[in-house]
Amino acid sequence: MAGIGRGMASRRIAVVLFNLGGPDSPEAVKPFLYNLFSDPAIIGLPAILRQLVARVIARRRAPIARDIYAKIGGRSPLLPNTEAQARALEALLDDLGTVKAFPCMRYWHPLSGAVAAAVKTFAPDDIVLLPLYPQFSSTTTASSCREWHRAATAVGLVTRTRLVCCYPTAAGFIAAAAELLGAAMNEAERAAGQRPRVLFSAHGLPQKIVDRGDPYPAHVEQSARAIADRLGLRQGEWTVCFQSRVGPLAWIGPSTDAEIARAGADRVPVALFPIAFVSEHSETLVELDIEYRHLAEKCGVPAYVRAPTVGTSGAFMAGLAELVRTTLTSPASVRSERGGRICAATAVCCLNPAA
Repeated sequence: MAGIGRGMASRRIAVVLFNLGGPDSPEAVKPFLYNLFSDPAIIGLPAILRQLVARVIARRRAPIARDIYAKIGGRSPLLPNTEAQARALEALLDDLGTVKAFPCMRYWHPLSGAVAAAVKTFAPDDIVLLPLYPQFSSTTTASSCREWHRAATAVGLVTRTRLVCCYPTAAGFIAAAAELLGAAMNEAERAAGQRPRVLFSAHGLPQKIVDRGDPYPAHVEQSARAIADRLGLRQGEWTVCFQSRVGPLAWIGPSTDAEIARAGADRVPVALFPIAFVSEHSETLVELDIEYRHLAEKCGVPAYVRAPTVGTSGAFMAGLAELVRTTLTSPASVRSERGGRICAATAVCCLNPAA
């Protein structure tokens, strides 16, 4: 293993934390949206057409998005939250040597090019790519990986690199989620006087991406079932749903707003957990906390309680640290939480890219 000869104390490890990123000012909203919609993993058109479409979408959506971010201070909190996770992870791994965690955003700064250059300057013996997406998708983990490898090649970064591809049922993630959701359930039950219905809300995907073999919905289901089992929830007491639909395409369902409306019709309280987000950002602080809370009130939901994201909770960070440790000792360059396949044989993912 590279770096073993230097001794544990002098070993240098870089952990690259993949996340989507978000605009850091109102002026950054339009270029952020352009970066998002010009990604071939998001819009599968030839480059020239895709860039043209991305410019049109960014121009049209920028005023709406600025209004959204204005409700949370004019900027996304995603980078500060990711930086806090990076520092917590470093503290948990300091016995391995000199460990530095680098937030790496897909659509806004710090972008892969700048991060790859910083990692090269750090001169690590090993690099671990750790997506802050527990569930794998071609639109998140795979897109971030492709951009990282392009950037690393451009700066001449050739250090041995391993990827944690996914961890939908990793013990630390499930334990942290169950603790937060359990507290939200108790709050909803106290407020309404009856046991709540649990909604596991994840960011949606166009149906055509799932039809191509993306394992994301299956991973979300695995996460939800593991959390439900830990909390002793019975079938019918919880459901998976999807939020943040944009554009005219058919998206996977059921939608979160439809499930909130159904809970209102049934007059049952709701405890909602953002199952695919590990940091607070616009989809949680605005869509879930403001827009869907208003919808819940309008639909007659007796109580609506949104559980926080796992953030820097102890169990989650300990779980990420364990993933890094086991990945460093794995002979494979790509591994899931258990070191092997957790997807269907036909799924398109990093363990089966040609499927």
